[in-house]
Amino acid sequence: MAEEKLQEMSFWDHIDALRSVLIRMVVVLVAVMLALFFVMPTIFDAVILAPCHGDFVLYRLFERMTSSVPWLPQFTAQGFEVELINIKLASQFFIHMSSSFWLALVLTFPLMLYFLWTFIAPALYPGEKRGVKLAFFIGCVMFFVGVAVGYFVVFPVTLRFLADYHVSQMVPNQISLDSYMDTFLMLIFVMGIIFELPLLAWLMGSLGVLTRSFFTTYRRHAVVVLLVLAALITPTGDPFTLMVVFLPIYLLYELSAFLVPRSH
Repeated sequence: MAEEKLQEMSFWDHIDALRSVLIRMVVVLVAVMLALFFVMPTIFDAVILAPCHGDFVLYRLFERMTSSVPWLPQFTAQGFEVELINIKLASQFFIHMSSSFWLALVLTFPLMLYFLWTFIAPALYPGEKRGVKLAFFIGCVMFFVGVAVGYFVVFPVTLRFLADYHVSQMVPNQISLDSYMDTFLMLIFVMGIIFELPLLAWLMGSLGVLTRSFFTTYRRHAVVVLLVLAALITPTGDPFTLMVVFLPIYLLYELSAFLVPRSH
């Protein structure tokens, strides 16, 4: 019945259906954004600026871990504090707006996928629906896992290194609010996108574009590339923090290889 109805729909009917879905997505996004706008000062203090303080959860975890292993460089969370400055008149207002938008986009991500699903689902067969529904669910979960890794691991490690780095002790670090937010949003969303790679590998494997032998053949090359990527994300000579960033990315590589079918 759904297929007959779908066949009866003209090109403009599909456009109207897509427009309806997009309108609902925009309405929900704007509504959540406005709600977040009013509580953003609290979110800023408790969440966004939390890595600026020495009592952040990752710093305390590193301190406990390194103190129990004598041969590791000792990590201390005491005395670390990043004070941000604002150097542009309108920056705080625009960052208030943009932070509300990006956080609303993250929180409504599952709902956005659901709206897209309602548009795509009528064109799929029952077997295809199960596969796409599973892909949407996995993609949503992996995105949030990537965002969490970006917030709790990658950004704090990067901030800690760069905030304490000096090319000369005569040049003090005065970090602007714009610079902090650009790095914060970039790293968190980059990690969210990187964690979608297993889903992309699975989809490409289902289409026959990728096979598991590809990952086996280029595993050593991948290790080198991923180490370089981890070093770029956290430019520090400390092997402990380098491994903290490298291991999640490498596990994604292995998960991608596992999800791709073997070649026949």
